[in-house]
Amino acid sequence: MTTAAPPGTAALRLQGRRLYLCTPDRSDLLRFVDRCIAGGVDMVQLRDKDLDARPLLRRAQALAELCTDRDVPFILNDRPDLASACGAGGVHVGQDDAPAAVCRAILGPDAIVGLSTHELAELHASVHEPVDYISAGPVTPTPTKPGRPGTGAGYLRQAVAAAGRPVFATGGVTPEAVAELAAAGVRRFVVVRYLTSSVDPEADARRLRVAIEAAGADDAAGAGDAPGADDAAHPPVAEKCW
Repeated sequence: MTTAAPPGTAALRLQGRRLYLCTPDRSDLLRFVDRCIAGGVDMVQLRDKDLDARPLLRRAQALAELCTDRDVPFILNDRPDLASACGAGGVHVGQDDAPAAVCRAILGPDAIVGLSTHELAELHASVHEPVDYISAGPVTPTPTKPGRPGTGAGYLRQAVAAAGRPVFATGGVTPEAVAELAAAGVRRFVVVRYLTSSVDPEADARRLRVAIEAAGADDAAGAGDAPGADDAAHPPVAEKCW
């Protein structure tokens, strides 16, 4: 079994993380992710809705090992049980997935737990959840969230102002879009299709990183980036949840 994530708080491991790749499984998964990291990706999530548990666990273990070697946090989507088994640094869940408190109980206090938000009610509820970051969006409609309308940049401003922890913008993240997203106050970005459909993911990841730097998003802290800023937002979590 893969060695667990290195010790250290989730807040410290999130510091300075700006470009977050979310990818499904693919035949060249390890090479693809390695090229993305070489280009500037500094956080990775495996999100695959089609794999059964055992093949997903095998793929997640391999990716966890790669990301550990590259000193990049690895997050597994939806499955806190498999995140624990594969040695992931944490889990990301949506509004209809396992509750954040259950994830925290399974993974412990040092794991990274992320939560998707799409509207103000979810944003306000997230303040009371034991999560380390939220995603806000999709800013524009995206095939990865079929039927979900775009939130627009206004929701990003609301999220940055109210979240009390790091906010990652999702949906339509490209080099051309970064400046507008950064103008809404976001300093962290989730990228999916721009890299998963790229014929040269290292070069395109580097283009995104350059755009982030040009927008000043590498120089300023986003909401909740200061050490300890999100401690008060995390209520105590029971050791057992059922």
